[in-house]
Amino acid sequence: MSTEQDLINLRARVVELENRLDFLYKKLGIEFSDNPNFVDARIIEFLKKGNKLEAIKVYRELTNTGLAEAKNAVENIETRLGL
Repeated sequence: MSTEQDLINLRARVVELENRLDFLYKKLGIEFSDNPNFVDARIIEFLKKGNKLEAIKVYRELTNTGLAEAKNAVENIETRLGL
């Protein structure tokens, strides 16, 4: 992997993988954030409308967590954002 051609090939592969990942995010309706405090806009909107059940549902879909864990997480989000 020390040749220039190997580096070019690796860079091309990384670009291809990034494009595939972007496609999957768009297809699944997921926003990527490297911010650990990021909250999906749908969860915020449901909480603003007073629809905690839908916010929990979205959280579960995004994180593949159980009901109790999702409920606690959404309530923490609600508190943290002052909603």
